[in-house]
Amino acid sequence: MSYEERIRQERPNMSKSFAKLADFLLDSYVEAAFMTASELAHALNLDAATVVRFSQHLGYTGFPKLQREIRQRVKNDLLIKPQRAESPDSITGVVSQAMNEVSIALEQTRISLDTDAMERLVEQIGKSRRIIVLAEGPAQPTAYSLVLFMEEGGFPIYIARSGIADLARTVNTATGQDLLLAMEVAGQSPYIARAMEEGQLRKIPTAAIVASASLASARYADVVLAAASHPSLGVGIVSIETIVYALSQVLRWRFADRFAGTEQAISHLSEKIQRPID
Repeated sequence: MSYEERIRQERPNMSKSFAKLADFLLDSYVEAAFMTASELAHALNLDAATVVRFSQHLGYTGFPKLQREIRQRVKNDLLIKPQRAESPDSITGVVSQAMNEVSIALEQTRISLDTDAMERLVEQIGKSRRIIVLAEGPAQPTAYSLVLFMEEGGFPIYIARSGIADLARTVNTATGQDLLLAMEVAGQSPYIARAMEEGQLRKIPTAAIVASASLASARYADVVLAAASHPSLGVGIVSIETIVYALSQVLRWRFADRFAGTEQAISHLSEKIQRPID
């Protein structure tokens, strides 16, 4: 059993200090590979003896034995995996190819993304009464990511249901103070573009975040953020997720006062909600 498997198996029953160590070794194992027990403890504001006890709890005689296995993982990442990746007829090779495709697509999107359009969208979001997201199926997870982030800043945002009658109801109740935001990856929901067109005719501000500039909803958007086009649906999903992440960071920068203290407030409320009712 690897050190990762041991940690995951024991993680649910660990104390807070052990859990902090466990998460660090899972998430930041490269750094841990080159730290002494004292350095690791200092980085996590723990006692060095806690690192030793943690290692023994996992079945190792001490931290050096655990660290030896972590270092082997790093060695495997740096030396062995690259050799396996050279073979296209292997899991490592297929994974490497997929990662390269995503990396290239994201770099192309970074270069081509219209930051002037990003600025206009951010300003429009800031003055909108409501942000109404019209998302096709493959874009739904990204739409939820956007909602999750923007709610932290107090922005009134929701995802409209995608049925024809639902889209009609959404557009009918929207006004010029709202923003219709289409999110499209593959063009699987043509009714979204028609809803956007109707929104423009009614003088409702529109915007689109799309995996390709040629997608229909972009034609009826006042502001368009488009990823570099790619034939893979999966790469398209990753690309618009990246655009949403970039948008969220710009919003956090532009409206820093709206986001100040919200994470702590949400965490505090979460603790209160979990309290048992007397």
